Amino acid sequence: MSGQYLMYDMMHAALTPSRHVSEFIQLAAKNPMNPLAHTLMGREIAAAAELYERITKKYEKPEMIFEHTMINGRKVAVEKEVVVEKPFCKLIHFKRKTNRKDPVVLLCAPLAGHHATLLAGTVEALLPHHDVYLTDWQDAHLVPLNKGKFDLDNYIGYLRSFLSLLGPDTNIVAICQTVVPVFATVALMAAENDPNQPSTMTLMGGPIDTRINQTPVTKFAMEHPLSWFEKMLVSEVPFYYPGAARKVYPGFTQINGFMAMHPDNHLVSHINLFKHLATNDTDKAQKLKEFYDNYLAVIDLPAEFYLQTVDVVFQRHLLPKGQLKWHDETTDQTYTVRPGAIKKTALLTVEGEKDDISAPGQTAVAHELAYNLPKSKKFHHFQMNAGHYGIFNGGKWRTQVMPRIRNFIRQHNKEVDPVPEADFDIVPDLKPARFKEDKHGVKAIKKWFHDKKVAEEKEKENA
Repeated sequence: MSGQYLMYDMMHAALTPSRHVSEFIQLAAKNPMNPLAHTLMGREIAAAAELYERITKKYEKPEMIFEHTMINGRKVAVEKEVVVEKPFCKLIHFKRKTNRKDPVVLLCAPLAGHHATLLAGTVEALLPHHDVYLTDWQDAHLVPLNKGKFDLDNYIGYLRSFLSLLGPDTNIVAICQTVVPVFATVALMAAENDPNQPSTMTLMGGPIDTRINQTPVTKFAMEHPLSWFEKMLVSEVPFYYPGAARKVYPGFTQINGFMAMHPDNHLVSHINLFKHLATNDTDKAQKLKEFYDNYLAVIDLPAEFYLQTVDVVFQRHLLPKGQLKWHDETTDQTYTVRPGAIKKTALLTVEGEKDDISAPGQTAVAHELAYNLPKSKKFHHFQMNAGHYGIFNGGKWRTQVMPRIRNFIRQHNKEVDPVPEADFDIVPDLKPARFKEDKHGVKAIKKWFHDKKVAEEKEKENA
């Protein structure tokens, strides 16, 4: 499928004239001098033209700029600065103009098809009470071939360098895909007794062990050989991009897969957008447009990273089996990732009841794997009525999940300023709850391990 990238760009270019026509129709239908602009028919024509333009255009990376945040009822200016710039990732600091000593948070955006800007709501909710750093992954088709490859080993290497820079009081928060490399990174640092091991680690909706509570996504990965993914989904970047000749998993292929999971939801959303535009319900229309401006802005993944993730995480499950290896390019040494080495970094897992990408149990299994971590440092939060996206963005994230994470982090970072009392009126707080067996995921995990052990013993007897 090496020509699919070029074919996609040619199709997009072929639609350019019709997009210009749709833009002209919008301007004409909305012009106050046009009598139709004041009628339902005119608004429907403009809405239909806008929908056509949005459906056929490419979405550029949105800006993520926060001019200020609210602390103790006051506006505090925020400045975005690039702290580290590597070929495939920038480390961004959202520097608040305040003397408060709040916990340092390294928010790890997933490298799974979307820009880090998809976490804008995540960052916004964290800013009042945390000193936030964010991994901003580069679109692979913009990285020249001479910058080298990027795979899971490089990913872990990047994370180690960021944690070493930020120091031992860092609190790392991983979402979705990045849960696996973050968990592996902390385990490797623990095995070496690295002084920069993070204080806490929050793992949210990630595929640590996809054999547990399988979803359509994990089943699909298991049912197809790795060669199928390479043949059908990997393409070569065309010659007119900076990353010419680099092999990638294109963003436009990924977004088709994302939307195919819930086609009815996206169809209803676009029908609603048409209705909101036609009835001049600008607030609701703007919210939908802002969501899809972010959701449809995708990035290409380096092919070697994507294929290795499919192989290691979804097909061979090397991390939970204790067989994952990390090659340190700086020393040319290879190490085995052993989660049992984690003894200092407090662990919080977060899962959503309706998560159909990383189902309940797949993340919480980290507690079983980190068996040497004291129970006093293990916590689990199960968010009812929340899907994959809902545990890190939206209303439930702001009012239920984020306060839980805030308490967890502060519980293990004593020398920080308390949360201002005035802020509790803005975001209600929750009391800490120790990680324990319950019906929401953890009990199911223990049953899965028990059944697995029984099956293995029967297999040995039959052999």
